[in-house]
Amino acid sequence: MTTPAPSLSPAPLISLTWTDHVTGRRGFLVVDRLVRGVASGGLRMRPGCTLEEVTGLARGMTMKEALHYDPASRYVPLGGAKGGIDCDPRDPEAYGLLVRYLRAMRPYIESCWTTGEDLGLTQDLVDRAAAEAGLVSSVQAVYPLLDDEPAARARLAAAFEVEVDGIGLDELAGGCGVAEACLTALDRAGTPRRGTRVALQGLGTMGGATARFLARAGLTVVAVADVKGTIANASGLDVEALLAARDAHGTVDRAVLRPGDRELPGDAWLSADAEVLVPAAVSYAIDTADQERIRARWIVEAANMPVLPEAEAALTARGVCVLPDVVVNSGTNAWWWWTLFGDIGPDAEEAFAHLRRSMRALTGLMLDRAAADGTTPRAAAHALVADRLPVIAERYGWYR
Repeated sequence: MTTPAPSLSPAPLISLTWTDHVTGRRGFLVVDRLVRGVASGGLRMRPGCTLEEVTGLARGMTMKEALHYDPASRYVPLGGAKGGIDCDPRDPEAYGLLVRYLRAMRPYIESCWTTGEDLGLTQDLVDRAAAEAGLVSSVQAVYPLLDDEPAARARLAAAFEVEVDGIGLDELAGGCGVAEACLTALDRAGTPRRGTRVALQGLGTMGGATARFLARAGLTVVAVADVKGTIANASGLDVEALLAARDAHGTVDRAVLRPGDRELPGDAWLSADAEVLVPAAVSYAIDTADQERIRARWIVEAANMPVLPEAEAALTARGVCVLPDVVVNSGTNAWWWWTLFGDIGPDAEEAFAHLRRSMRALTGLMLDRAAADGTTPRAAAHALVADRLPVIAERYGWYR
C-alpha cells in the first residue's frame, strides 16, 4: 500500500474545545498530526487564548519536529500538538482550572499527546497538576517508544535537577537555542557581537534565558519589557540582577534597578535603539502599526507567532530580517527528546554543546536556503519542512 504524500495543508487531526463546569472558562486541544501515534506540544495559559491560536501553534510544532529530524539520532520525530487555556495564570482560580483541564484531557495525554510548560505555566506547576489529575506524567504517551523507559525517565528527571548559576537546565535550554540562532545570523552577516544591542519583550523562561546567553556572548541588553513596563538603559542592563529579581511569571522587582535604569511604557521595547529585537512573550505582539516603530535589523522570534504576517511582509520590504519561531525557539522541545531518548545525558555542558551545534546548523541551512531561493527565512523553513516530511513518512508512516 502506498503511503499518501505528506502535506501541511489538511485540517488538524483533532480539534476540540472544553468548557470548565466550575468557572465557565474554555480550554483547547489541537493535535495537528501524529507520528507513530504520538504528538508533542506544550500547554499555555493566558487570558484571551483562542482555538485559532492553538491551531497555529500545533501546526508550528509539526514543523519543529520535522526540522529536527535526524536519521542518525535516537530521537524519534513526533507529530505536532498544542493545548491552551483562556485564563490569566495569576488568577486565584487558575490552578484548579488547570487540574480540571488536565483531568478532562487525560485520555489524550495517556494515549497520544505529550505536553509540558508553555506561556504562563512552569513545568513544576504542570507536573503537580498532572499528578493531581491522576496522570503518570505529562509526557507518558511517548513511553512506549522508548527502548528503556525506566532509564529514560531517570535521565530526564536528573536533567531537570541540574541548575546553572541559579537557573534550571530545562529553562536554559530554550534560551540557549534562541541565542545561537541569533548569533548565527550575526556571524554570517559579519556583525561583531560586542556593541550589538538587544531589546527583549518578556523575561520569563524563554526571554530570561535568551537574555543571559546573549549577554554572556558579548551583546548588550538595552531594554527588557514585562507586565509592568519596559526597563531600559542605553549603556546596558544588569541582566543577572534582573533575572535574580524575577517572580514566577517573569516580572522584575523594580527595587533592583540601578540609577541609570529607566522605566518606560510597556511597548517602548519596540522602538528601542537596538540591532536585535527579541519578542519572547505573547503571540501576535507585532502588528502592522507596531512594525513602523521598529528600528532593529533583526527580529528573533523567541515567542510563538509574535509577528503577524502582514507586519512581517512590511518589515521584510524595508530590510528587516525576521528569524522565524519554528526554527528559533525549537531548542526546548528538541532538548526534552534528545535527553529522554538518550542522545544526550543530564549534563549542562553536553546539552548546551548539542544545542549550539544543532541550532547553528539548522539556522545556517535556513539562511542558505533563503539566499538560494531569494525568499524569506520563514519561507525557507517551510521549504525545509516540505523536504523532510516525505522522509519521515517513509520511515515512520504518515501522521494519521
